[in-house]
Amino acid sequence: MNFDARPGAHIARRRFGQNFLIATGIIERIIASIQPRPGENVVEIGPGLGALTRPLIEQTGHLHVIEIDRDLIARLRERYAPECLTIHEGDALKFDFAALCKEENASLRVVGNLPYNISTPLLFHLAGFASRLRDGHFMLQKEVVARMVAAAGTSEYGRLSVMLQYRFHMERLFDVPPGAFHPAPKVTSSIVRMTPLPAGTYEARDETRFSRIVAAAFSQRRKTLRNTLRDFLDESALKALGFDPGLRGERLSVADFVTIANAG
Repeated sequence: MNFDARPGAHIARRRFGQNFLIATGIIERIIASIQPRPGENVVEIGPGLGALTRPLIEQTGHLHVIEIDRDLIARLRERYAPECLTIHEGDALKFDFAALCKEENASLRVVGNLPYNISTPLLFHLAGFASRLRDGHFMLQKEVVARMVAAAGTSEYGRLSVMLQYRFHMERLFDVPPGAFHPAPKVTSSIVRMTPLPAGTYEARDETRFSRIVAAAFSQRRKTLRNTLRDFLDESALKALGFDPGLRGERLSVADFVTIANAG
């Protein structure tokens, strides 16, 4: 083990959603999935006790990290020299990821064990920087990843699925059991890979309208499109686009939502 994961080394803080990865085999599998290379521009969200930090530095030569816990920041500063680790102290929900790739055609790789309490808003925040990202590898609660990768027509498919799949190709890689962490959470986690889609894959003319339509379609899952989307399109307009007003939002693909949004 290449970091201090002893129970007394740092008291996990519930308000930050801290569960520290300690299983060496899982750490190695995550790094193998990322395949970091020397010189790549990589940022880790919430490095914690450094389970992924050290192997990422060893593979790339330099790493950016975003951390909000001052105690953990102090530990990182003691352990790593500034030339191999740049620490950004603060909230990842407010972080400007574009600031790490100012050069033309620069691309950023993002890695993180995302706390459950901020995972969804953080994913939406990252989606706003999709054009600047090369990929993202994240550990989240298994049920959240199931929603992220869900296909239309399934029970897990919803707003999170559509909004992320509008910008990214989603791939669930493998599960991580509770025993891989300290303290052990009560849930299983999963690793997901997010790769930005080629420009123009989906083009909503008004992305704010697109977002509002997706949110409305899933606001009351049992209601049909004629009810959930009536503030945007009436029944005749939906029929003219080729959609049955009696369908529920979960039956529509990402492309379908773009078509509806562009009809306004």
